[in-house]
Amino acid sequence: MSIVNERITVTLKQAAALIVANPENRFLLRGEPGIGKSSLTAEIAALTEMDTCYMDVPNMDLGDIAMPVIDHATKTTKYYPNARFKLHEGKPVVILLDEYTKGAEPVRNMLHPLLEVHKPRLGDIPLPKGSIVFMTGNLSSDGVGDSLLAHTQMRVTEVEILKPTAEMWLPWAADNDIEPIVMAWVSRHQDCLASYRDGGQENNPYIFHPNKMQGPVVTPRTLHLSSNLIKHRDKVDPSALEAALAGTGGAAFASSIMHFIEHHKNMTPWAEIMGNPEGARMPDSDGALWVLLFSAIEKIKSPDEMSAFMRYVRRMDPEMQCVFCIRMARDERKKDFIFRCREFATWAADNQDLI
Repeated sequence: MSIVNERITVTLKQAAALIVANPENRFLLRGEPGIGKSSLTAEIAALTEMDTCYMDVPNMDLGDIAMPVIDHATKTTKYYPNARFKLHEGKPVVILLDEYTKGAEPVRNMLHPLLEVHKPRLGDIPLPKGSIVFMTGNLSSDGVGDSLLAHTQMRVTEVEILKPTAEMWLPWAADNDIEPIVMAWVSRHQDCLASYRDGGQENNPYIFHPNKMQGPVVTPRTLHLSSNLIKHRDKVDPSALEAALAGTGGAAFASSIMHFIEHHKNMTPWAEIMGNPEGARMPDSDGALWVLLFSAIEKIKSPDEMSAFMRYVRRMDPEMQCVFCIRMARDERKKDFIFRCREFATWAADNQDLI
């Protein structure tokens, strides 16, 4: 766990472990916008092998939850839950009540029985034993309309999610097919994933500031969306791409990352590097070098490619060598051959204090 702004925070991975280990507790995950809280549904489902139900609470009405059904024989009514909750299947299910803290009060009242420790239910249908229910919301200091009544607060376990730093986000990006240009940009602009709560970020043009009128900002979510746009950059005009990036991560982000996209054109062809690592052309701009490094991290798939690129990267300045080698050393997908590469082993021995 980490202490940030005098509050105890957990990572997304730690939050998933807490939820899976304590299915009887109802966790409320709070954190800044766009840091991946909702993405935990799939991870928890994978860990438990349960089906999932995602509910966007602020956009729900009462009919989206349950409806009264008349029993003419007994002259009574019952509440039958919506099929999307999957309670009728009788199997444990992972239910995410996303942005619960922004929901309309009548909607939250109807969902409230799911939060009970003893005999949780929805409408008149009990929650299958072993099911997991958790909620998400933003921080109260984010100023985006989150609230929680006292009687609900007493029924939940609230934890704050740590906003990922660039160092935390980059390994995830490498494992999730994020465009190397985006990873290179984040590596060179690590303040893009700072938090407004860290202090000293008043003039940071990339991040969310609750006390400013803002449009789109840079978050892990918008970086992922921007990666999708950049991957298809060859199909659109540069001006259209910049407009789309500005509408995703903000104007400052779009202007800055467009320079990295331009640098991509000046990269040395991969075949040239593999064929002649000691003599292949070295890009003449730092931006192109950083894009090349992060592209290489994704491209290298064999010991021979690693060996060739190590001979090429040793021609770069020490900072770039360190970034490349440390990223490769931390890549779980490629460890089997990276540490068997003679050139890498030599570099690691010379720089063992960094690995």
